Amino acid sequence: MNQYVCRFCRQPSDPNSPTCPLCGAPVDIRDVVSDSGWIEQPPIRDMARIQFGQSHCQIEGTMVPVADFTLAQQDMIYFSHHALLWTDPGTRLANMSMRGGWKRMKAGLPLIMMEAHGPGHMALSDNHAGEVIALPLQHGQQMWVREHGFLCATGNIRYDWDQTHIWYVTGTGDDQETHYPMGQYGDIFTATDRPGLLLLHSPGNTFIRDLRPGESLLTQPSSLLYRDVSVRVNLHLEYPRNMGFAFWHPRWSYRNIWVRLTGPGRVAVQSVYERPENTDTIQNSSYATHHRW
Repeated sequence: MNQYVCRFCRQPSDPNSPTCPLCGAPVDIRDVVSDSGWIEQPPIRDMARIQFGQSHCQIEGTMVPVADFTLAQQDMIYFSHHALLWTDPGTRLANMSMRGGWKRMKAGLPLIMMEAHGPGHMALSDNHAGEVIALPLQHGQQMWVREHGFLCATGNIRYDWDQTHIWYVTGTGDDQETHYPMGQYGDIFTATDRPGLLLLHSPGNTFIRDLRPGESLLTQPSSLLYRDVSVRVNLHLEYPRNMGFAFWHPRWSYRNIWVRLTGPGRVAVQSVYERPENTDTIQNSSYATHHRW
């Protein structure tokens, strides 16, 4: 059988299939590349099927996509409880034990990590508009994912988390406040004994890029969806010479807040994100590069 390497999951695939069986990306399309080198990741087509182990996942819908799983006897996935749409009685559900008193909140409510064991049939969705992104991980491969971007992962992918180490402090005294423009925590996924599948939810469109060793770029902090762990990240602050009212208000120091990504490795950004709020003068921060112009 002839093979080609999928442009999006970077795995060998069957060119005779309309979609990549490992990540669901369409085969018969041209790359859409921006002038700066970003490649738009095409959305997974409605009813595309992704294979993992003896199980498969079918992506249904395009506006608010649903991941419809048929789990084999020996296969398992885990996910946050709020993503569960439905399950048949044969699927075994259980709480997933997490290290270090794992605790996450979303919209003020606690999140609970769950696992589902086959055989069975079930469906997950992030329940808002966007795209499902499938990331097949090879043995030993690691991927950093933005907090709350995770939809589910197969049981052989180890989950961990760490602080983003991207922060800045504004205000003084009792009014001092610490800001985390990328979120305080990030998720780290590692394929352990064999290849596995990681599914993410991306609001809007997704764009990917490969960075060469030492190559860097700037992006909005909350737009970063995932990156290889080999990619280094630090805060970057830009100070324009004068922006409107900034010159007459002494409490404000106008600046643009970015993160700098430095290769080697793959990075992905999403088109829907929140810009950092305009706040008081930055008094302290994690390691940051600066540019005044």
